[in-house]
Amino acid sequence: MLALKQALSLVSTKMLGGWQPSNETGLEAWYKYQTGIGLSGSDVRSWADSSSNSFDMLQGTASEMPAYNAGDIDFDASATQNLQSASEIELSGAFTIGIRLAAKTSNVTVLGSNTISSEFFKINSTTALRFKTDGSLVDITLDSGTFIASLYLVITRNASNLITLYKNGVAQADTETLAGTANIDAIGVRKTDLNPYDGTISEIQIYDTESTELTANVNSYLAGL
Repeated sequence: MLALKQALSLVSTKMLGGWQPSNETGLEAWYKYQTGIGLSGSDVRSWADSSSNSFDMLQGTASEMPAYNAGDIDFDASATQNLQSASEIELSGAFTIGIRLAAKTSNVTVLGSNTISSEFFKINSTTALRFKTDGSLVDITLDSGTFIASLYLVITRNASNLITLYKNGVAQADTETLAGTANIDAIGVRKTDLNPYDGTISEIQIYDTESTELTANVNSYLAGL
């Protein structure tokens, strides 16, 4: 009964106008769960940006369109399935990125640029997430468990270029420092069509700001999906 009441409370909060990513002036792009999905049959040809910045993600090649399954966008690495924007999201300073996903394997790109080399966020191994910007890279290792599961991640970079990873709402002990501009114009690949993602993605939020409050809000929002 307690669990039911908590679930109903969470739903009611969202219905009555609780925190939304669109409340944030720093929102760069929002690929919202079950929203803005353009289909070609049962495959995804577009995922509209629910922010006001129009970084819509598209795919014009039928074989490279991921499948759609009740809100989850299912990418098949064997077909190099991906979605791409005509414009680059550029994160030169602090940022916050929230993602709800379920990867099937490692050495796969979650977000990256398919236009500029060496720009990506990749599940490098079952226990390490790799970030590469401007030719420099860092790996963040999980405290425990793996990335091969249904989970949500929040990645932040503060004004001192310190990168912190949150897995299911918990900050991981391993933090790294990485400066440079993170370029993003693709979901599921990096230049050129390398390390394609394998698994599902259901929500992505990208901000050009970072704060304790924003991190808490993004974690809470993703937990409720």
